[in-house]
Amino acid sequence: MTHPEIADLPASTLAWVHRQLDVGERVAGIEVLHGGMTAEMRRLTIGTRHGGTRHLVLRSFTTPSSAAHAEDWLGREAGALAALTGTGIPAPELVAADPTAVHCAYPSLLMTHLAGRTVLADEGVPARVPLLASQLAAIHAVRPADRPRGYVALTTADSVVVPPGGDPAAWGAAIELIRRPPPRYEGRFLHRDFQPGNVLFDVPPASPAGARITAVVDWAATSWGPADLDVAHCATNLALLHGPTWGLRFLAAYEAAGGMLAASAPERRYWQVREPLAFSEEVPEVSLLWRQQGRPELTEQAVSTRLDAYLTALLDGLG
Repeated sequence: MTHPEIADLPASTLAWVHRQLDVGERVAGIEVLHGGMTAEMRRLTIGTRHGGTRHLVLRSFTTPSSAAHAEDWLGREAGALAALTGTGIPAPELVAADPTAVHCAYPSLLMTHLAGRTVLADEGVPARVPLLASQLAAIHAVRPADRPRGYVALTTADSVVVPPGGDPAAWGAAIELIRRPPPRYEGRFLHRDFQPGNVLFDVPPASPAGARITAVVDWAATSWGPADLDVAHCATNLALLHGPTWGLRFLAAYEAAGGMLAASAPERRYWQVREPLAFSEEVPEVSLLWRQQGRPELTEQAVSTRLDAYLTALLDGLG
């Protein structure tokens, strides 16, 4: 008997997955994973030849907009997962990739499944912020044999969307700041989308303060560039999820964890404001995703207000 969820997987993709399995193994069940913005994620239950089970994750780019970037994204993710093997970074292991959909119905990547869950709640954030900072510093310490491609800025001075009610002076100053050439930097291995939605935790039910990181996922944007950019991206996410203070605290926590930021305050500020400006273009999509993940109070207006407050704090020199 074929389970309905298995029948929903395109036959060519299912056949490709089966070719990656050990002799005697089969796909016994499929669970759709929610929370991603660009790809369909499925957890596959694999029945082993001795009656046990294990799990894999299938990542597929099924929409025309994402498929246009799939070869690049999946190629980078496959390269990153291979480069991270043996580094101690809790990343999935690569099983197989089909970035151009030669074998699958859509560009796809198959990887091992790691335990844990994303945690976006305010409860326990004081314990999680230092963990996130230490994990990101460890990622930046990786020195792969083959560097990934250079980073790409996610916004331009002309594409920024000033939120309703935003401080015109602050936004104007930040926009003018990123019109300048980027400061010189020492290149680092970047995740490029390191934020709470891409980190899995084990959180004891009776003790949120006892949380530990079990995995870092979604390596499709891996790049080579300034550590400040990765740090600013996570800090901005934290500021919008939990309040501007937590973005500022993350910047300090990263340095306390041994991470190295740009040497001068003006250089740091350039990178720090780039990410809030980039978020200005994605507030509707990001706020909707967070509401779907259990944060109903994070309306578009609420997120815009926090974004304005965080940018203003950075420009006031608190970052």
